[in-house]
Amino acid sequence: MAEKKKNPGQLVFGLDIGTRSIVGTVGYRTDDTFHVVAQCERKHQTRAMLDGQIHDIEKVGNTIREVKQDLEAILGKQLYEVCIAAAGRVLRTINSSATLEFPEETTIDAEHIYTLEMLGVEQAYDDFQAANNTGIKFYCVGYTVVRYYMNGYPITILERHKANNISVDLIATFLPDDVVDGLYKAVEIADLEVANLTLEPIAAMTAAIPSMYRMLNIALVDVGAGTSDISITKDGSIIAYGMIPKAGDELTEVIAKGLLLDFNEAEHVKIDASKKGTIKYTDIMGNEHKIEPKDVAKIATEVIDDIAKDVSDKIKELNGDKPVSAVFVVGGGGKIAGFTEAIAREMGIMAERVAVRGEEAFKNVDYQFEGAIQDSTYVTPIGICLNFYDQKNNFIFVTFNDKRIKLYDNGHLTVADAAMQAGFPNEGLFPKRGPDLNFVVNGKPHMVRGEVGEGAVVRQEGKEVSLTSPIAAGDRIVVEESTEGSPASATIGSLLEYGSTISVIVNDKKIDLPKFAEVNGNLQSEFYDIQNGDDIRMLTYYTVAQIIEFMDVMLNPEMNIYVNNKKADKDTKCYDNFSVIWTMEDLSLSDVSEEEAESAKASLNQKAPARKSEEELYEDAVSAESIRNSDYADDGTLDEEYVEYKQQKEEARRLEEESQYTTITVLVNGDPVTMDRKSDYVYVDVFEYIDFDLKNRPEGKGIVTLLNGEKALFTEELKDGDSLDIRWE
Repeated sequence: MAEKKKNPGQLVFGLDIGTRSIVGTVGYRTDDTFHVVAQCERKHQTRAMLDGQIHDIEKVGNTIREVKQDLEAILGKQLYEVCIAAAGRVLRTINSSATLEFPEETTIDAEHIYTLEMLGVEQAYDDFQAANNTGIKFYCVGYTVVRYYMNGYPITILERHKANNISVDLIATFLPDDVVDGLYKAVEIADLEVANLTLEPIAAMTAAIPSMYRMLNIALVDVGAGTSDISITKDGSIIAYGMIPKAGDELTEVIAKGLLLDFNEAEHVKIDASKKGTIKYTDIMGNEHKIEPKDVAKIATEVIDDIAKDVSDKIKELNGDKPVSAVFVVGGGGKIAGFTEAIAREMGIMAERVAVRGEEAFKNVDYQFEGAIQDSTYVTPIGICLNFYDQKNNFIFVTFNDKRIKLYDNGHLTVADAAMQAGFPNEGLFPKRGPDLNFVVNGKPHMVRGEVGEGAVVRQEGKEVSLTSPIAAGDRIVVEESTEGSPASATIGSLLEYGSTISVIVNDKKIDLPKFAEVNGNLQSEFYDIQNGDDIRMLTYYTVAQIIEFMDVMLNPEMNIYVNNKKADKDTKCYDNFSVIWTMEDLSLSDVSEEEAESAKASLNQKAPARKSEEELYEDAVSAESIRNSDYADDGTLDEEYVEYKQQKEEARRLEEESQYTTITVLVNGDPVTMDRKSDYVYVDVFEYIDFDLKNRPEGKGIVTLLNGEKALFTEELKDGDSLDIRWE
């Protein structure tokens, strides 16, 4: 089939590779009718197949080639692709369900349904893999929808309905890898490519049981040469598949033994026994004989009853341990006299409810040539062709990094699917991060992620593509593994906790000092490269000695040092905005009374006033009265020298007070906030530093306060580096 589109008029080549023969059918579909333009059958010359499974791939492939050539001669054109079916001898089935939720009510289209079915197939595959302890690799070769649901209610057709969710129950079928490979290799010998793969019971059901009949609880039994494949319908759906490893060959063998015939002659007798009239045959001694069909059936009675019992037991098992309402039989092995009656007897139903499905199965089949055979033997070949139009169970081959791989074609295969099937490491597809950097800052763990490397380089047919690029049969794909990025790196200066500089006033001149950190007990600058496991403590101060060293000055040993106008030494710590004076003069402020110092402190601490006791308030009043009386000269005017003196003392006290403040930096909703007005802080203090309106609460909402991810009270203590989240919710 040179054309690839499933348009009416396109020729479809179906091949029923059976145990005894291979039947090829070529036709096309228009509306509800399938038009057969050519058909050909070839018998296997040897036992190249047993029980529906290929044993001699070469011989089966050569027979397929002969069928293909016969059909090409009839058609006058070459055939390139073929649809095939696998027997159910080693078939495994899994019942699966899936649901597709929508964020809002949605009109269902074909893509939604396809996605839903694929979810069900993926779930079935996962369930099957979990239960498969054989060590054999299986492929999903098809699935059948049992029932759809819309918003929890069963429905026949989903498309165009509106729903919040849709669901599906389905049956997925699996076959071993070697069975599928054998079929594909035999077809390749005949210079054909597989266009579609299905299962024989699915193909038989497609042709023999119209959808209108599937409302009934019916069994279809396809009795081939090596296996009897079974499918069950109910409530409009196929609800189960199964098989027994007994079929027509058992009948042929017992006839051969009973009449002293070789296998091929016994096969002819079995086939003729399904018709009316006397049968002629020659035994292995060369003697010619005649026998009636009923006498052939008597020879095979024991085997017929045995197969019928196994078929009936399997039907009941698949149908919930109860008989079905009716049984249809297709396939050559089921035409022998007495077989349908034996099934009815074993099933416990009326004999007229078990019948061979013959010409009535071909009402919608139009044969465009003379001499077409319309009986149960040719039901499955027609079904294989019809199943092509579903295209739900196909395999394709691609070459991935010089390795030929097989993929189940769901219609949406990508390069990533091929990579997974080829066993390409997942981490080799996507960019790899370099090693992370882990360390501790002020007691809190920190991590810096490594750099992201380059993604895999993917080429399809020589052109660079992405991992999500679609692929087709025969594509050549080359993937170069992704690379790892650089290891994570960070310096002290890049940390949020580092800030920038510390500013101090030295002898009335502003000096900007770079911050330092203590790393594992050693001082390091902002340019230090952090190492894994480092314990870092941010230093928010300089000692006077460090300031002197930074400024590269030498002090006279007899010089006095003042920090915030208070006598200090070289070990005194200086924080941001501190003043430092070194001078030969004595600037001691010891003559300031305690009352004056307390009064100055109270007037300058308006940003965070403390609640005073009655005794403190009284002392403040007395001090204020004393100051007021002494502020005036004899002529009643302000004593300017005294006022200047008082201002200097008050400023000195303020700086001394602020020297006791602690500066911390916290993260508020991801942004850094520096708090520097108190010696210690609680949660509520942060509202003095951020723009957050506590008064105008949004209707119906309350405030959420988190500290390092946990709920926090306003009285929780805050520490440097804490993370706060504040919002209305």
